[in-house]
Amino acid sequence: MVLVSNFENMSFDEQGNEIPETPHTAKTAADDESDDEKRSHAAFTEDEDDEEERKIELGPQFTLKEQLEKDKDDESLRRWKEQLLGSVDITSVGETLDPEVKILSLVIKSAGRPDIVLPIPDNGSPKGLWFTLKEGSHYRLMFTFQVNNNIVSGLKYTNTVWKTGIKVDSTKEMIGTFSPQAEPYTHEMPEETTPSGIFARGTYSARSKFVDDDNKCYLEINYTFDIRKEWL
Repeated sequence: MVLVSNFENMSFDEQGNEIPETPHTAKTAADDESDDEKRSHAAFTEDEDDEEERKIELGPQFTLKEQLEKDKDDESLRRWKEQLLGSVDITSVGETLDPEVKILSLVIKSAGRPDIVLPIPDNGSPKGLWFTLKEGSHYRLMFTFQVNNNIVSGLKYTNTVWKTGIKVDSTKEMIGTFSPQAEPYTHEMPEETTPSGIFARGTYSARSKFVDDDNKCYLEINYTFDIRKEWL
């Protein structure tokens, strides 16, 4: 899960200052203020265009019992299925078709700093700023999740970030395929670095989603965060 990275669409010089756009694209401060509210609203109401994954046709689903019965004479497939399923209790979940994935915790980790534990809102939209990061800081996001009922295939995380309504970053991270089990899974994302410079600071809006290969969404969070000169 990438919260914010060195944005591809934002150009900065070696001192971290944004490289100005060409004169015909420049706007006055008054123009920016008048557009900000419209753009911020549009960021959450517009279609995700190229970020919205088309639904993949995966064919018929099977319960765990049916999957174990399929190709049971193929020794290599049988061993692979047993390795994937581990010690799952087939008697309790084998008749359920759809997997259930619940995100239990989200934590931002930065060396030398206390962990930032992010409360997961019931309605998917935290009130106010969800968190604040220091410019130029290194961080990782770690999360735990529970899988029940059936195997979840191709679980992935997508994240899109806007500033003043303009998309500045888009990320997709494949997490993997997981079988149901009593113990939660833990996944830690690669380290990222926040952008720096006066133009990188400010408030951002973002949308994070956890989806599977069938484009089933298990959690969507629409939130805002700050990048500041110093940690709070």
